[in-house]
Amino acid sequence: MPQPPVAPLPEPRVLTRPMAMELLTPEAAVPIETTVGYTSRDPHALSIDFHLLGDAPVVWRVDREMVLIGSLTATGAGDVHVRPASDGELLLQLGPAEHCALVRCEQGGLARLVRDTFALVPQGTEEGHIDWQPLLASLRR
Repeated sequence: MPQPPVAPLPEPRVLTRPMAMELLTPEAAVPIETTVGYTSRDPHALSIDFHLLGDAPVVWRVDREMVLIGSLTATGAGDVHVRPASDGELLLQLGPAEHCALVRCEQGGLARLVRDTFALVPQGTEEGHIDWQPLLASLRR
């Protein structure tokens, strides 16, 4: 059966920014080097790379709209929760409740990055940036 023609995807757009974050422990706030990234090929998510000891960073994927909502009120599902902190910062709770990491970041910097993602891929146009062909090909096997 012939396949309908597929519209070409827009060129991929990528944002990457270093961002200071802190791991909050009962004893102290520990600075962590992080890189926050975005690619239009995965248009709903930010990636946060935590550069810890070792070779490979620990990477978490966070919904970009969740970050916006979390800057105003607590939100989240599963292993990712976001909420504003009393000092104007943003708190990310990553992992299951009984073994989570609590990370604080500067809300303004993360908000600017999220706004930039919406300039690259406006809300409601995300699906036009996803390459569905690999998934469709795997389903045909």
